[in-house]
Amino acid sequence: MVSTKTPERAHGKMMTGAEIFVRSLVEEGVEVVFGYPGGAVIGIYDALHDITDIRHILTRHEQGATHAAEGYAKASGKPGVVLVTSGPGATNTVTGIADAYMDSIPIVIFTGQVAVKMIGNDAFQEADIVGITRPITKHNFLVKDVRELTRTIKEAFFIATTGRPGPVLVDLPKDVMAQKTLFEYPKSVELRGYQPVVEGNAKQVKKAAELISKAKRPVLYVGGGVINSNAARELQILAEKLRCPVTTTLHGLGAFPEGNALSMGMLGMHGTWYSNVAVSYCDVLIAIGARFDDRVTGKVEAFAVEAKKVHIDIDPAAISKNVPVDVPIVGDVKHVLRALTELVEPLDTADWLATIAQWKAEHPLRYKHDDSLRAQHVIQALGDLTSGDAVVVTDVGQHQMWAAQFYRWKHPRSHITSGGLGTMGFSLPASMGAAFANPKHPVVSISGDGGFQMNSQELATIVQHQLPIKIFVINNGFLGMVRQWQELFWRKRYSHVDITAPDFVKLAEAYGCKALRVAAPSEVENAIQTALEYHEGPILIEFVVAREDNVYPMIPAGQTINELMDNPDPVLPSGNGSSTKSHTMVHVKG
Repeated sequence: MVSTKTPERAHGKMMTGAEIFVRSLVEEGVEVVFGYPGGAVIGIYDALHDITDIRHILTRHEQGATHAAEGYAKASGKPGVVLVTSGPGATNTVTGIADAYMDSIPIVIFTGQVAVKMIGNDAFQEADIVGITRPITKHNFLVKDVRELTRTIKEAFFIATTGRPGPVLVDLPKDVMAQKTLFEYPKSVELRGYQPVVEGNAKQVKKAAELISKAKRPVLYVGGGVINSNAARELQILAEKLRCPVTTTLHGLGAFPEGNALSMGMLGMHGTWYSNVAVSYCDVLIAIGARFDDRVTGKVEAFAVEAKKVHIDIDPAAISKNVPVDVPIVGDVKHVLRALTELVEPLDTADWLATIAQWKAEHPLRYKHDDSLRAQHVIQALGDLTSGDAVVVTDVGQHQMWAAQFYRWKHPRSHITSGGLGTMGFSLPASMGAAFANPKHPVVSISGDGGFQMNSQELATIVQHQLPIKIFVINNGFLGMVRQWQELFWRKRYSHVDITAPDFVKLAEAYGCKALRVAAPSEVENAIQTALEYHEGPILIEFVVAREDNVYPMIPAGQTINELMDNPDPVLPSGNGSSTKSHTMVHVKG
């Protein structure tokens, strides 16, 4: 085995495109590539054969490779890298690319392509992946000349990781990979028309500070941009200086510690009762790295109507896109928060915070406690036993919302999920990427019985590399979130949501993964502790939970806070709340 660390003498040497590709990745500091070989990239895989500086992970499906790259990027802050072949290899990455685009995740996807002269001839395993992915990539390239390769790769990584992060695809015809040229890797990138703004406009920052100084009922509304910018510390300093309550989006979880008294948890469709009411009543809403998506706003015309709005975001296209704002600030969140913190003074929010504290006591997150095993119990126990220090990767559905509600997040990059696209099958391969990024931290993958089956083949990859991932399968025998909507809004007409599943324990064991099943509430803590103490490889626990359980609170899609549905069951409080009141529908009048 030889090292590909690129000495200066390598520059100026004649190399094939495949060799240049590998050395270019080394120049970019790439340590892990997730991929699947095929005829169009066989030359690249030959160039990868003898290297030690780049670790190639052979996934069992190309969609798994893209989700793994997403998990790696989210957990590490570095770009994830994917390498696949042409045709179906390339098209299998589309769902993962769309997911990364929606959630602003920096990944670079390299796809093989037929020879340049064959493009457009319907050649074997040809697909116009550049055309297919144009709407779901930040940018994409087709390399037609080996002399363009290094510049293209440099630009791809630059575009993916700067400004609002996102996926970039580079299509590599196999004849270009066989051509030779001198290897010279550029040291910098200059792209006309692409110069992301980092520092916020000083006048706008001052205007925001002046508006905030008049607030009596302020709220900080925090999105994933804070985590992308590594600005969690700056956010906490600002919140504590202002004495301002904080609510986060799904992707903002972990940006602000939920053990802090200023935290209101998540807002939106399945956010806490008190965060949604606070946003409805606030007089100044400060949106930081968030995009006012529909799962947060509901009916846009009724969202935070009493509030003046400040919006800080690095993407100018996101400003006032969904909700008009009073003070827009384009810039990197970390830089803008530092500038804003210097200008603001502490606010008199004692009455406001006392009101929110009362709401928290009266309307805590809670769930039914009976003889049935509840997914909320599993999530809460996991949070208690890990003290919130694990990296938790969730799939999509009810368990995803329960994890957002009950885990008690406190660290940035500890919560990884599919938000904008809502991709079932995300968790298992994404947890694999997170495990490669964070080998010293416990990684927990949580999936429903439906989502787990969509990419269960990646158990083979996880076992091959003996990744100590704790895999939780929440099995209620339903496509739970769809069933919930059918119960609440479609007269309980359960159409095609009763899903047949394999024996998950036997399936895991067939792959060589340790596995066990839990069906009683009394077994939960011991099973989770067993998983946390198991380090010889992955372990899967199937939790057989109540078949019909709903996620509350809930604001129906496109509705307002006036239609907020709270838990109608006779329940005991979870957490520090003391209320056992039942609320089927809560009406809030401004």
